Amino acid sequence: MEIAIIGAGIIGLATAWRTAAAGAAVTLVDPEPASGASAVAAGMLTPVSEVTYGEEPLLRLGLASRDGYAAFVAELEDLTGLETGYRTDGIIQVAFDSDDLKYLDDLRRFQESLGVPAEALTGRECRRLEPMLAPGVRGGLLAPEDGSIDPRRLTAALLAAADRTGVRLVRRRAAGVAVEHDAAAGVRLDDGTVIRADRVLLAAGPWSGDLGGLPPGTVPPVRPVKGQVIRLRTRTPFVGRATRGLVRGSAVYLVPRADGEIVLGATQEELGFDTRVTAGGLWELLRDARELLPGITELEFAEVTAGLRPCTPDNAPVLGRSALPGLFIGTGHFRNGVLLTPVSAAILSAMLVDGPVPGVAGPFSPDRFSAEVH
Repeated sequence: MEIAIIGAGIIGLATAWRTAAAGAAVTLVDPEPASGASAVAAGMLTPVSEVTYGEEPLLRLGLASRDGYAAFVAELEDLTGLETGYRTDGIIQVAFDSDDLKYLDDLRRFQESLGVPAEALTGRECRRLEPMLAPGVRGGLLAPEDGSIDPRRLTAALLAAADRTGVRLVRRRAAGVAVEHDAAAGVRLDDGTVIRADRVLLAAGPWSGDLGGLPPGTVPPVRPVKGQVIRLRTRTPFVGRATRGLVRGSAVYLVPRADGEIVLGATQEELGFDTRVTAGGLWELLRDARELLPGITELEFAEVTAGLRPCTPDNAPVLGRSALPGLFIGTGHFRNGVLLTPVSAAILSAMLVDGPVPGVAGPFSPDRFSAEVH
């Protein structure tokens, strides 16, 4: 079976690897592989810390992916010999003031109602886990089974894995989907070349709706949500594990790497396809981080970046067959693209080769938006 995948972000790369490993001939189309949101993301694996009201199916999907991460990473690192920075040392959420603490307490009760463990912490217990936290931190939560990974290392390993399993990488822009006899028949490149395929997976992030050749309403609505991120460096330990904070209702996080890098993020801005780094965005991140960890201003500045998360109207991914025969969609992962990589790749590769599809895929079919897009 000939499979063409449009988009070599983290979802496209992982699906290409899994699909090729299942025996299909896979062509991956992207002018700049691994250069989108996955190159900016911090890489928290936080289905528990991210859960919000009304997103129970997304929580189940995230838990399935997080729980499969260790085996996924072990197979990937064994195949490629490349490290991914995978960590399973938990994630702490902390509250700056009493209102923030009340929100976390409500969140803990909601998590408990879903059978998800989260340990309530006093301010003193938070500082025992992370001594650099400010004395005024009121309390927090510990999600002991959550963790993190380095997305830049992960995508490098996925690129290597795709290559080793025979994936063909075409470094050109996809201009559209080739449609013949009312079905997807391949990918049309920006130079007019057509790559023939039995099935096409559209995994182009927020650009997934921009391709030509598709009937109206084929792709569910996906919009870009901008995120700005700061990378800092330290020669001495600063935070021991991924740390999320609420500061007067505003969210901020810090994710440490083994090499001394600390990723500080991230803004959420509805500004279309704007990837400019702004003084205001960086100031907000540093302002809130300093409230929680005053010593952050002493760290070395390394890099600032901005990326675009693909977001659907219900904040959940789109995984499955589109209304156009032969066309599958894998996008809309919003804040959870790195977390959902193993389960999304398992779902999409199974669909592409007619294998058994994990049951958690059900709520994320593209047809849930059919009333909106027609």
